[in-house]
Amino acid sequence: MSRRGAAIAAGALGLLTLATLGAERRSPASERHTLHVFAAASLSDALADLARTFERTRPGLVVRCSFAGSQQLAAQIEQGAAADLFASADQRWIAYASERGLLAGEPVEFARNRLVAIVPASNPARIRRLQDLARSGVKLVLGADAVPVGRYARIAIRNLAHAPGFDSDFAVRALRNVVSEEENVKSVVGKVQLGEADAGVVYRSDVTPAIARFVHVLELPDSANVIASYPMALVRGGAEPEAAREFMDLVLSSEGQQALERHGLLGRVSDRP
Repeated sequence: MSRRGAAIAAGALGLLTLATLGAERRSPASERHTLHVFAAASLSDALADLARTFERTRPGLVVRCSFAGSQQLAAQIEQGAAADLFASADQRWIAYASERGLLAGEPVEFARNRLVAIVPASNPARIRRLQDLARSGVKLVLGADAVPVGRYARIAIRNLAHAPGFDSDFAVRALRNVVSEEENVKSVVGKVQLGEADAGVVYRSDVTPAIARFVHVLELPDSANVIASYPMALVRGGAEPEAAREFMDLVLSSEGQQALERHGLLGRVSDRP
């Protein structure tokens, strides 16, 4: 064989070797997969934490969390958004998805939450107690009624009208003070934190250490508070059903429940009849 022919043969062999190595790198075993988790905005810190834990034990898997109002997520899933798992902040929107055939399997409650009222640290409206939310001129911000936290807040405010120390028209006057209705709970927190509102009603878990120095918390009495229930379910037609089930198992495990509680949520009630 001539020198030129030998060089061509060697070059071809080298290219074949590189191609083989490239194919091995791109083999199905080493492909990266993405698990799409659609979750209520109030779960952002807790589920992001669990997503990192999940990724560490599954090389090649990326967990991509989309956080927004539950009503927005349900609408996106209905419109065909790529999702494997849906975690809602109330039963209403998980039922909405289920009734439209968007879910695979029965929803499972995995967490709960409580409500609190918050005011800016500067407290320009001088709100010292819950009764002050109904005072004329107070700027109150809530989630929209379609948003779980907004619906819960309205129920709690109406409950307060029947609590000792509150006037019977408390709810009417307080709801008259609503100046903004937000699409998720983080927006409510942001408005109050920045002093764009005098008060807001949010989940207890949203008063994170990073937020706590910017707001004051007014606790709601147990008799008027609303315990939010968080269900989750697999999305029908999701690209990663096995990973989605395993992520659900992590959230429901003792490790997952402890992570949720570290972020201010309440554990699920697992022994309901």
